[in-house]
Amino acid sequence: MQTILRIGTRGSPLALAQAHETQARLMAAHGLPAAAFEVVVISTSGDRIQDRPLSEAGGKGLFTKEIEEALLARRIDIAVHSSKDMPTQLPDGLELSAFLPREDARDAFVGKAAKTIADLPQGAKVGSSSLRRQALIRRMRPDLDVVMFRGNVQTRLRKLDEGVAAGTILAHAGLKRLGLDHVITDLMPLDIFPPAPGQGAICIESRIGDRDADRMLAAIHDVPTGQALACERAFLAALDGSCRTPIAGHAVIEAERLSFAGLIISPDGTQSHTVELQGPARDAARIGAEAAGTVRAKAGEKFFDGWA
Repeated sequence: MQTILRIGTRGSPLALAQAHETQARLMAAHGLPAAAFEVVVISTSGDRIQDRPLSEAGGKGLFTKEIEEALLARRIDIAVHSSKDMPTQLPDGLELSAFLPREDARDAFVGKAAKTIADLPQGAKVGSSSLRRQALIRRMRPDLDVVMFRGNVQTRLRKLDEGVAAGTILAHAGLKRLGLDHVITDLMPLDIFPPAPGQGAICIESRIGDRDADRMLAAIHDVPTGQALACERAFLAALDGSCRTPIAGHAVIEAERLSFAGLIISPDGTQSHTVELQGPARDAARIGAEAAGTVRAKAGEKFFDGWA
């Protein structure tokens, strides 16, 4: 059968699991066989750069640049991403056209020396490359030695086995999609350890005006997830800019109502500001932007300038 849709993705096991979940949902929605789809693996700068934090190497766009170039060049028809990896500004001509139903947005602790962060020995090493996770760990346990931990899920778990660190934080959603729930020793409560905007949600990027792709994706788009992500991405867009301030944000939709909780925190975990807002789910983007304005007013501009 002729290929109908080419699905672009990174080559990590998690990225491939997300691409194949998208393929399976499209097959079911449209009654198509696997042969109608081609999964195209694209190497990204974020996968290749392993020796320094992404914030120093160029940010989230390092995980999307080459895939978006392939999309614009029509070498692929859609791209599947982890929503938390997506910059708030997309290249001209591209849009986020669908979101799959969101998985658990919480972070998970995988511990070797102890089952929880609270029970780790004094001064133990905890690995993470996320500015947000690093700051939240330091807020919980200022005595811990937070070390940089880059690489895919399997690489990070191997580093734990090798004794590079006593524990690490990974997204619960990613571990579930990989069938690795069994490695989790503790799930982090949302109020104590709020997630990155977009965490747990798979998004699909396509070319604006591609009617064939739009028609196929409309059948698998999850409206509540799209609304929640519109709020979280608006919050991030209004705050992120060029700053390196760790940011968390999580929106929940219930009965057409949206509840949002956001956080900004200093990298050392000692200063933070929170915001909570509610409103109609249809106003998701407005609520996110309003929440950003509220937390920015609380913190003051010097808070954002201090960590550049």
